[in-house]
Amino acid sequence: MRPNKLRRLIAERRPIVCGWLAIPSSYLAEGAGHSGYDCVAVDLQHGMIGFEAAVGMMQAISATPAVPIVRAPSLEGHSIMHLLDAGAYGVICPMVSTADDVRALLSACRYPPLGRRSFGPARGKLYGGADYFDHADEAVMAIPMIETAEALDNIDDILAVPGLDMIYVGPNDLALELGERPSAETEDSKTAKAIAHILARANAAGIPVGIFCASPELARKRLDEGFQMVTPGNDFALATGAMASAVKRSLGQ
Repeated sequence: MRPNKLRRLIAERRPIVCGWLAIPSSYLAEGAGHSGYDCVAVDLQHGMIGFEAAVGMMQAISATPAVPIVRAPSLEGHSIMHLLDAGAYGVICPMVSTADDVRALLSACRYPPLGRRSFGPARGKLYGGADYFDHADEAVMAIPMIETAEALDNIDDILAVPGLDMIYVGPNDLALELGERPSAETEDSKTAKAIAHILARANAAGIPVGIFCASPELARKRLDEGFQMVTPGNDFALATGAMASAVKRSLGQ
């Protein structure tokens, strides 16, 4: 089976830069995969992307050096299994708040006896290889998002669930849960303290941590802090930011 490069990078303690796609375009997905990202996530939660578009985008990513992963729309087993059958090598799952939620995510990502994933790998086998069924449980990554106050309270229980591959911090929803505005984090804010606490507890448990970042500069800072995977903004923000910059530079501003 095709190996999951992310597992090797985690084992070698090397930084992972994750692309993030909200625009339903296989052309853009292919370009993102050739841009140097270690993995590219297709966002079916907040992105403007449905399942059919996601399949084409994962096909495009599969033709590049990047690993195709997804953000699932929710913790719903059928949807997660469908995305894995379509070729996702990792599932970032939003709004995971308890150890039971983590176990449900893992169950959807693992074949029996480890989980309850239904057999029908379809395109997953085309991408992964003829022996997909024999090694999928080892390759596919299950990554819960920590972005609720409840998850913050339960962080040690969450990190203790056997088989957990990584956690991924959603700072904007976490800020909302803590009564603060998204993207308004300061060093002494409740959100900043919560993120630092999550990272410290995960480091103590030996679980790698990813996080969404508003900019490449913040992504660099997060890597320096000890996060292993960073997402330096999504495609829409990066593209529109580049366009606005081009306009200003054209006018000499």
